Amino acid sequence: MKFKIIKKLVILSVVIATFSSCAKDLNLTPQNGLTSVSVYSTAAGYKSVLAKIYGTLSISGDQGPAGAPDISGGLDEGSQVGFIRALFNFEELPTDEAVEAWNDGGVLDNIHNFKLTSSDKFVLGLYARPIYNITLINTYINEATDANLAANGITGQDATDIKNSRAEARFLRAYNYWVMLDLFGKSTFITETSSIGATPPEISRADLFRYIVDELHAIDGDLAPVKTIEYGRVDQGAEWALLARLYLNASVYTPATATAKDYDSAIIYSSKVIGGGYSLHSNYPQLFLADNDKCTDEFIFAINCDGLHTQAYGNSTFLVHCASGADNLFYGVAGGWAGYRATSGLANLFPDLSGSTDTRALFTTYQTDATGSPIVFPATEAQAVIPTTSDFSNGLHVAKFRNIRSDGLPTDDPTSTFCDNDFPAFRLAEMYLIYAESILRGGSGGDMTTALGYFNLLRERAYGHPNTPGSWDFPSITLQNILDERGRELYWEGHRRTDLIRYGLLTTGTYIWPWKGGVLSGTAVDAHYNLLPIPDANRASNPNLTQNPGY
Repeated sequence: MKFKIIKKLVILSVVIATFSSCAKDLNLTPQNGLTSVSVYSTAAGYKSVLAKIYGTLSISGDQGPAGAPDISGGLDEGSQVGFIRALFNFEELPTDEAVEAWNDGGVLDNIHNFKLTSSDKFVLGLYARPIYNITLINTYINEATDANLAANGITGQDATDIKNSRAEARFLRAYNYWVMLDLFGKSTFITETSSIGATPPEISRADLFRYIVDELHAIDGDLAPVKTIEYGRVDQGAEWALLARLYLNASVYTPATATAKDYDSAIIYSSKVIGGGYSLHSNYPQLFLADNDKCTDEFIFAINCDGLHTQAYGNSTFLVHCASGADNLFYGVAGGWAGYRATSGLANLFPDLSGSTDTRALFTTYQTDATGSPIVFPATEAQAVIPTTSDFSNGLHVAKFRNIRSDGLPTDDPTSTFCDNDFPAFRLAEMYLIYAESILRGGSGGDMTTALGYFNLLRERAYGHPNTPGSWDFPSITLQNILDERGRELYWEGHRRTDLIRYGLLTTGTYIWPWKGGVLSGTAVDAHYNLLPIPDANRASNPNLTQNPGY
């Protein structure tokens, strides 16, 4: 059984003073229970709230898996409130890496087809989740000051531990704001110093970028050193990894002021992570199995998911179920949802897919035998073709996340409904690729020989020969090689939309994949879809918010 911070989660809901302004802004109602006075009266109460803050990335409410959602307002708790599922939908579904068969609510197809509107409830849920998380974090940060700890009677080692955890909370706030920065390009802006009851202001993309960067720099000395804190909590490695990701995308986030120095910074912080004591896990498929909490060699920060303690339909349970159908037992779950698969655009990144020896090509198909039982086969290029999006039988079935343990032991949920797979928010492989791309984009402070070496380490691991050069190694690399390798290495981990935007490919006609723009052959779409719309409900309740162009 996994040991992780989320097991310390006490199911509670905290009445936060700023919830009144948050609810007004969101036009949603946080579900309230205990008072902040009672919660913060003991050290155990503080720890429960910290666990809840981490838990907002994996659970959708206080009851689990459904029934007491963090956010109401007409949103479906299973499909529209969970952090991982919302991030996946908007980072993967608009790209070549995912297409779905359900069209939930008659609108889910709009994400892949680039037909989103500002009234879409999936957009509303995505906007609401980080702001809810940030509101909870703000109150915790405020309650963890010296003055409030003393006022609450918290002293000694308990007070020291709680004060130290403020840096973790500030990181998680920065991480949630990064989601807003990346997907919406601006955000409702609230901190622990925001006036209670005041209508929150909007923060621009450039200012939000600078705020996040400054926050991460400010907490550097307060976070635990790399690999000195329990698994599932953030340390300096997570901070450096987020800084590397931010600086890599500075040309998108702050195009008016971005320079090659941003790539210098991406090299600096990816190098700090690389030198922090991490190493590539030798077995790529194990990174995504139900006991992947063993992969602490490569994981920098993983969102903990547990089949008993974080039951939800919007965390890794979704990633496993949505990719499986009648072959559900191969995925380790009691029933498949027959929903998501990948297009031939992803298949094309793996030459000779049916005969590929790249261990990252985790794609399947299945046929039923005479008894009706499924027989699972490796996928082929022909099966990657999707003539009809509503027919789950076609397209690449992605078997990357499976609720199966590498050691053969049973998973935590005896019903095989809820999954144990942790979601890798940051892992070392991404840092290797950030370093290499930053060198190719003109960054200094590193060298091409090192970049090529990092790139080929991923390929050596992929072909089952860690640290052993072979025919799979590249003699040199280009930016296109980096993008393709990111596709092979990081698919279904919440990167593809951001990557395609950075390369100018998400909306343009330069790169077309099946069903892009809702057309079988694919088509270019308007550039305004590089950002998501600000939901109508938020703008109606907060006059400070403005709509993104084109919506």
